[in-house]
Amino acid sequence: MTSRTVLRALLEPLLAGMLALLVLAVLLGASGYPVGEALTALWQGAFGSWSVIASGTLVRATPLLFAGLAVAVAFRAGILNIGAEGQLLIGAAAATAMAVNLPPGLGAAGLLLALGAGVLCGGAWAAIAAVLRLRFGVLEVISTIMLNVIALNITGLLVRGPLQEPTRTFPQSALIDQALRLPRVIPGTRLHAGVVLAVVTALVIGWFLRATAPGFRLRMTGANPHAAASTGRIDVARVTLLAFISSGAIAGLGGAVEVTGVTYALYENLSPGYGYTAIAVALLARLNPARAIGSAVIFGALEAGASAMQREAQVPAGMVGVVEACVILVLVASEWIGARAAAGGRLIRGGTPRSGPTSAPAT
Repeated sequence: MTSRTVLRALLEPLLAGMLALLVLAVLLGASGYPVGEALTALWQGAFGSWSVIASGTLVRATPLLFAGLAVAVAFRAGILNIGAEGQLLIGAAAATAMAVNLPPGLGAAGLLLALGAGVLCGGAWAAIAAVLRLRFGVLEVISTIMLNVIALNITGLLVRGPLQEPTRTFPQSALIDQALRLPRVIPGTRLHAGVVLAVVTALVIGWFLRATAPGFRLRMTGANPHAAASTGRIDVARVTLLAFISSGAIAGLGGAVEVTGVTYALYENLSPGYGYTAIAVALLARLNPARAIGSAVIFGALEAGASAMQREAQVPAGMVGVVEACVILVLVASEWIGARAAAGGRLIRGGTPRSGPTSAPAT
């Protein structure tokens, strides 16, 4: 890795955060909201104290990191998986169903079973879209979005039916027993062990993609599936299927961590759109799992600060969603401009422009 690459990896998240604040300030001013008061509330809600950082920003960054890793793995394999939202919800539902039906005496073993259920069901949910693509040629962008809607409605049915709490009063599941919950990392805060699991997962995935033969095959399939198939050593269909399932499994783990570490119950609005924000997390990280850690913290801070901004300055939390969308557009535009500039430079030097993705697919 060159010094230029390292510098870019450090500066891009910072510049993206500054861009987000600038866009937000412009939107606030144009909408007639007090810019200074709103931005102060945003900062206080995201970084105002260590307790706020641990209980707000990092807690929100954890499911974003899992979902962002799921998107990054799929995109690196050339799969436009837009279904991390549904896979996360199915993983959360499976983990809840497992946890509320296990005896508390199982302790850590029961917690592992709940997390494993989330992984398996998240992967199985993604496998539906994988089979539709490989067997019937259905575009995964369409199938995964449709599966998101189905997953949301399945969650609603579960919390009003088989998983509804015993009194049948509220549309949510029973609470997960204390013995089957993720332990707190820092006493007195909401920060749970899931954040450690998320960071370890990011580092392991980064190592897998960089230093293993299956990771190399996944990257080559995403870079150019036709060239990968022509070598005769890469089964593109198999790699695509496994990458799709792995992506869903990672998102499902994120849902399982959310219910066992934060909410302790399943309900309809469990995710405020983590699976969609994860696309921005992955793109800001340039599909690099290690860099996704910082990217998730940035968007976790925006999510945490949005609640404070709405509470303190009466600014709609949806304003932050507009900012996140602007960041995605700028990232995609900068990738396109960089590719065109590089191609132009090769032409000036008498070279031949090279086609194909640079660090992220054109989405």
